[in-house]
Amino acid sequence: MGENVDRVTMLRWEETVRLDTDRLGLLYEELGEAGAENAVCRALEDLATRLAHVDRSWKARDFEESYRGARSVAAIAEQIGMATLARVARDVGVAIDAGDAVALAAVMTRLLRIGDCSLNELWELQDLSI
Repeated sequence: MGENVDRVTMLRWEETVRLDTDRLGLLYEELGEAGAENAVCRALEDLATRLAHVDRSWKARDFEESYRGARSVAAIAEQIGMATLARVARDVGVAIDAGDAVALAAVMTRLLRIGDCSLNELWELQDLSI
């Protein structure tokens, strides 16, 4: 055991974000191109703000506010086809309800990572459609 003490393994976090392109397609059908692009841009800005708020409230140990914020992230993400982000945001509520601080820390870290990846993915998709 003593000979492995100097070894450190660096792990890379790579997760696949899933966007529901069918959901986005419906949004474009319902609102038209300009309306859908406007709605998606507003949703992306709102998600970025809410993710930051969830992070701040979690760090402040305000779990009730973290729960509310994560629920709103899930709802918005669901509306614009960010299936993975919506699922992970709902997992925050599960961890809070369970009172499991270790699970909550893991899920919050994953939420922020998935949130960042999802926002970037959708921004890139929006750039391609313009």
